Parts: sequence; structure tokens; C-alpha cells
Amino acid sequence: MIKRYFVFREFFFLVVICFFLNNNAIAQQVRNPLFNGYYAADPTIVNYKGNFYVYATKDPWGGSDLAVFETKDFIHWQQKQINWPTKQQCTSPTSKESMVWAPSVVQKNGKFYMYVSVGSEVWAGVADNPLGPWKNITTDNSPLIPANYFPGYHMIDAECFIDDDGQTYLYWGSGLNWVNGKCFVVKLKPDMYHFDGKPKDVTPPDYFEGPYMYKRAGKYYLMYSNGKAIDSTYNIRYSIGNSPYGPWKEGANSPILSSTKDGKVIGPGHHTMFTLNNQVYILFHKIFPQKRDYVLRQLCLGKIEFDKDGNMKKVIYQDTLGL
Repeated sequence: MIKRYFVFREFFFLVVICFFLNNNAIAQQVRNPLFNGYYAADPTIVNYKGNFYVYATKDPWGGSDLAVFETKDFIHWQQKQINWPTKQQCTSPTSKESMVWAPSVVQKNGKFYMYVSVGSEVWAGVADNPLGPWKNITTDNSPLIPANYFPGYHMIDAECFIDDDGQTYLYWGSGLNWVNGKCFVVKLKPDMYHFDGKPKDVTPPDYFEGPYMYKRAGKYYLMYSNGKAIDSTYNIRYSIGNSPYGPWKEGANSPILSSTKDGKVIGPGHHTMFTLNNQVYILFHKIFPQKRDYVLRQLCLGKIEFDKDGNMKKVIYQDTLGL
């Protein structure tokens, strides 16, 4: 009888321990959207000394500066503020009314570089630390790409890509009135802002805006958004090429992320990606459903998977995600 009691007690304690361990694991999972109650879009992310820094557009439709968050685990977040860019600092004779949008931040040669849309122009900044202080990289405080650089197209959504050989490329471009999207690319010189040659039109199939370049196994995956950013038609697509310039063939399973029938995901788009523990993640925004005359968006995480032929699989949206 006594032996049975001790066996039962040990079994009971084992069950209790497993229960708490399992619930702790669930509690540590990342929850989508990342910031309930905070609305942001068009994210970029950098990893520096064990901390992740997310920069994004403030909603609705941009603020006078950027939304910035810092985290170690994607569960606990601290909101930060940086000194640049602001609408006031980034205004030129050719600027439009648009606010501060769509940053891209990369690290190279011990410095951080930002390419951001303000006033429908691309501005470039540099800093020694992810939180700054930041400053305009141009010597005359001008935009890197003015609004009238390519008339008829929208000079926004710049994305910086650093190839394996260290060569840097800048992609950007959108259309006007939700049509005629164009993607441009140019090599950057080592100073990270002077053009090395003339920009080229490298628009892939079904492109509208939000380019993002990813390289895997010698192939270039040009990713982007299509549809209208204000409704459920917005989606994330990709095309594959053998060089940073293409030519491009739209990939299998594209679009990889679209609105879902259950309404959990509406208008996903304008993403970035990062790798953690050998897993590739996609950080994107989706529309928060509400009945006002402006769009609010929230940031979410998903996993990027590939099939045996190197094609991207459809992204499966999850309410909770283990990292």
C-alpha cells in the first residue's frame, strides 16, 4: 500500500511539472499581432548585440516621425524614439504632402543606414547606433531620390540589399492611384548613397510596391506587394532571378500571403524578413478591420518555408508562434 502511494505521488508530481512546463512554453510564444492596440505598417528590422529593433510607419498613413520598438524576445517590447527622420527635417522644394513612411535599415561597416520615404521622396540617413543619433547622409540635406526623379511614378518604398560580395543595391518604386507600379534598382557606391551607374527598371510580374530582396542558394528572390494597401486585395508575392536585376519569373505559390476567408488576415503586405536560429521569418502588416474612413494596420510575424525545388511555400498565419 505504501509503495503504491509513493508511485502515485511521483506520477502526480510528474504530471504537475509537465503541465506547468507546457503552459510556460505556451506563455512564451509570440502572439500576433505583435502590438495589440498599436497601429503600424511597412516594417524593417535589425539585430544588434542581442536586441532587435523594429522601425515602422505610424498609422493612420504616417506620422511626423517613425514608430520604433526594441525587444530581445518578440514578447516584451519597449517603445523608443529617434531624432531623425522627421517631416520637418526631410522637406525639400520638391516634397509632397506625404508623411514619414516605409523605412529600410541595414548595418554595414560598423554603421547603420536608413532609407525612408518622406514627402513622396527617398531620404537617406546614417548612425553609429540603431537608436541614433541619426543624420541625413547627404552633405546638402537633400533627398536621395526627389519626388520628380521619374515623373509618373511614386518615389517611395526604398529597400537596401547587401549582396554576398558586399555590393549594395537600392530598390524602390510604386505607382500612382493604385496603378502602374514600377520597381527601380541602382548600385550604391561604398559611401552608401552615391549611385554607381544609372537606375534600371526591373519591375517583376504583378508588382505594385514594397520591394524586398532575399537571396538563397545563389537565387535572387524579389518580393513585393500588389493590390491596394487600403483593402483586402493587398498581398505579398515573389519572383525569382539569377541576378539582382532579374529577369524575373514569378515563383510557385505566389502570392504567398493573402487575405484569409476567416477574416483573421486582411490586406497583408509591405514586409521584411530576418533569420533567427536558422529559421527565416517574415514581418508584415495586416489591416485592422474598423469602419472609419482611414486604414489602421498591425504588425505580425510568420514563418517562411521552402520546398525541395527552392520555391517559397504559402505563409500560414498563426495566432501564436514559437521562436
